[in-house]
Amino acid sequence: MSHHVFGPVPSRRLGRSLGIDLVPFKTCTYNCIYCQLGQTTNLTLERKEWVPFDKVMEEARKKIRSADRIDYITFSGSGEPTLHSRIGDMTRELKRMSSIPVAVLTNGSLLWQQEVQDDLLEADLVIPSLDAPDRGLFRHVNRPHPDLAFDQVVEGLVKFRERYSGKIWLEVFLLSGITGMESEVKKIADLARTVRPDLVQLITATRPAPLDFVEPVSVEDMNRFVRFFDVPTVAVPAFSPIARDVLSKAGREEILRLLERRPCTVEDIALGLGIPPAEAEKYVADLDAHGQLRSETCNGSVYFTADPT
Repeated sequence: MSHHVFGPVPSRRLGRSLGIDLVPFKTCTYNCIYCQLGQTTNLTLERKEWVPFDKVMEEARKKIRSADRIDYITFSGSGEPTLHSRIGDMTRELKRMSSIPVAVLTNGSLLWQQEVQDDLLEADLVIPSLDAPDRGLFRHVNRPHPDLAFDQVVEGLVKFRERYSGKIWLEVFLLSGITGMESEVKKIADLARTVRPDLVQLITATRPAPLDFVEPVSVEDMNRFVRFFDVPTVAVPAFSPIARDVLSKAGREEILRLLERRPCTVEDIALGLGIPPAEAEKYVADLDAHGQLRSETCNGSVYFTADPT
């Protein structure tokens, strides 16, 4: 069973994506109020070899050889991938293995560090986040490590763009009544102009969040907000259900059997079945989209149960 490499899984933005999870579950620089994986358990800025380089590369090599089709190899998963000190070495090794483009899904919080910029320069696509227009909302929405400053993070995005020749898709996560308002979106659009991404993707809450007050922005407002940006901008569909035949039938049935016995979080499912958290989250999203699950927030965590109806 692979522990760090999962998929390929269908991605609404990257086609068939082979995911690589480089840090332990919920090891991150942020503790975002909207994260569907729950509260960050290890809020840190420490960069180190969180998972072994050789083990990850061995798993990736096997997956690349056996998969029918892979559109992107994507560093993503259950935490912040740039916390891994050898993400640059991994990118170079993956490019020696195959011609498949490499993408990095990152919150962008460490791009002010020269070594992080260096590590991402050889990626084909970097998708960083910018969810807030100012220091106050940054603290409220992203709940960053106390040593991270908003201006520092924005400056890191700008400096990285100056050095990086690949594609940058800037992801902006909007929340109703918090950042999903005309005044705040216009401020974010002003900041996005300084970053000069190739594309801005507006996203809103689509799955149960760990906090009750997190609400999605309406489709109408999302489409209206697109017009505030000078660079090419799209509103990513709220949810694109994954076809039933795409994900393993056996995988879905295993999860349903587990959830018939007791409520579980995504992390519980991953631990119980021995699969990566990000892969468990994909299955949960598919089952939820087809009405086979019920969810409930308890003590900041989202628990799922099988819906017998």
